[in-house]
Amino acid sequence: MSSGPALVSILRQGLLLIASVHTALDDSEMLRFRGDLVDQIARCRARGVVIDVAALDVIDSFGFNTLRSIAEMAQLQGAETVIVGIQPDVALAMVQLGMGPGPVSTAADLKEGAAYLEGALGSPHVGGEHPERHRRRAVTEETASTP
Repeated sequence: MSSGPALVSILRQGLLLIASVHTALDDSEMLRFRGDLVDQIARCRARGVVIDVAALDVIDSFGFNTLRSIAEMAQLQGAETVIVGIQPDVALAMVQLGMGPGPVSTAADLKEGAAYLEGALGSPHVGGEHPERHRRRAVTEETASTP
């Protein structure tokens, strides 16, 4: 049985999980995504979750409510969630239909979402070098070059 291309990918990056939705999901696929992501949050002990919906040109009320419920479940497990990549036309339609993000944080793209979570969590790093190590190296280099 061929499973075809992945509809969603969930990647671990340091203390974060990055979930990218690659194509529109029907209701059952959305529920399966929610279950898989919430399981991964627990298994990886993630402190932050980025859900990237940039590939979607439509988000219906069921889909958005499911995303909101993921954020609530993640929070109960100690993880902060940010939804990124909502297309301008999708945002306009959501506002016109009264579907604001509520307590769910949003950001323009993956980079801004990860930066938001770093600040919100006081996370030492997302995937690159630890900032304290970088600062110590800079101070060491500075004192080494001082005459």
